[in-house]
Amino acid sequence: MKFVVSSSVLLKQLSAINGVVSTNPIVPILENFLLALEGNSLTVTASDLQTVMITEIEVESSEKGAIAIPAKLLLDTLRGLPEQPITLQVNSETFGTEIISDNGRYKLSGENPIDFPKTPAVNRGQSVDFSSSSLGSAIANTLFATSTDDLRPAMTGVFVQMGTENATFVATDGHRLVRYRRTDIKSDMDTSMIIQRKALNLLKSCLPSDDVPVKAEFTSSNAFFSFGNIRMICRLIDERFPDYENAIPTNNQNTLTINRMEILSSLRRISIYSNRTTHQVRLKMSLNDLVISAEDLDYSNEANERLMCEYNGDDMEIGFNAKFLIEVLGNLSSKTITFELSAPNRAGLIIPVDQEENEDILMLVMPVMLNTYV
Repeated sequence: MKFVVSSSVLLKQLSAINGVVSTNPIVPILENFLLALEGNSLTVTASDLQTVMITEIEVESSEKGAIAIPAKLLLDTLRGLPEQPITLQVNSETFGTEIISDNGRYKLSGENPIDFPKTPAVNRGQSVDFSSSSLGSAIANTLFATSTDDLRPAMTGVFVQMGTENATFVATDGHRLVRYRRTDIKSDMDTSMIIQRKALNLLKSCLPSDDVPVKAEFTSSNAFFSFGNIRMICRLIDERFPDYENAIPTNNQNTLTINRMEILSSLRRISIYSNRTTHQVRLKMSLNDLVISAEDLDYSNEANERLMCEYNGDDMEIGFNAKFLIEVLGNLSSKTITFELSAPNRAGLIIPVDQEENEDILMLVMPVMLNTYV
């Protein structure tokens, strides 16, 4: 097996799928890329058993064969090479591999490709077409709110509800919740699934900057995404997602409208003085006036700032975990946001004022009890 390819082209394509490769995989063969050559088409596969990423590269060859090559060693070699054609030559009996460049030869040991896990087949599941920009926006607005607690697997992914009128993406870790809805993504029939956090993170990082069509297919156990010369298959989380609609409070009679960057900058300054365990900040609201404060009784630290805002409702004081509030506000792009509040012990809703035509964003942050320190 032998082929010639541009070093920079090969590096770019391998880097796009390298995120799947685990440093300490359950099966040692998964430390490798699977290279499969069919004439002038080279297919490279990376897998961690839960997620598979595949890329296709055009090369100069007329041969056929396959080899599993150590991913880190191959990538490190390519990163050190200047742009040039390189030849990759494989001994099909010993799986010894040689990379030949203009001024050097690099020998490494490959492995038998038969030991690499088989890629799941697409079983004519439900199909949906996205634009890469709308899918990227949906991932960016929800991924940060997923849980890292493996004891609650349903919350470690993003819940996706496909409908005939829109698509809804939901993520929560129990402290905050994001519901992101798009009317430009539709399906022929209603369906729902939970997609893993790692898979979506990989998908987000390899989506092209220019707007391209993305084809998605879903079965009962897997999701398949394809765009350009990249394909991704990920196993769905087989758990029941929490009933998030009941967590969203209604009849929020108190509304606060404020510049997002002003309150975000203030929170970042004030949070420095908050309790190191609770990270609690207080929002005290009255007519067109907001006071943000924090104190740490253990170290006698405190700070407060007053901001101008539009506030309609009863005078109110509510506590939030500054870390969660800052992360929610930091992931929005809207210039102005509205807080909708009902009571100090009920969740607060954050809604961007200026949203895109096809999107509907709602973010929820749970309050923390005031005057409570651990």
